[in-house]
Amino acid sequence: MRDEPRKVGEEAPAPVAVERSGGNVFADLGLEGPEELLAKADLVHRICELIAERGLTQVRAAKLLGVDQPKVSALMRGNLEGFSTERLFRFLNALGQDVEVVIRPAREGAEADTRVVSA
Repeated sequence: MRDEPRKVGEEAPAPVAVERSGGNVFADLGLEGPEELLAKADLVHRICELIAERGLTQVRAAKLLGVDQPKVSALMRGNLEGFSTERLFRFLNALGQDVEVVIRPAREGAEADTRVVSA
């Protein structure tokens, strides 16, 4: 947003096209495996929340998670590469969280999907 008024004769900025998300930004971007990427992003979000709630530095979090500080930094910047779902589950366990996987039939009329639900 502009803080100052437009000058006389200055053209108005072009309108920005906005497209409504389908609910999964990874699918919207056409990335491969969007359901898994969204689930991993949700797990990483929760891991970052737990680190912040505990006031851990990246160095202390790294020691607790059994990785080096650059890996924690990458995780906190949303770089999901190199982090399997299983590894993220172990990080949650190291942060004192139980992880429960529930498998059930898809809702009637809906396509099967993967979701992360955090209590």
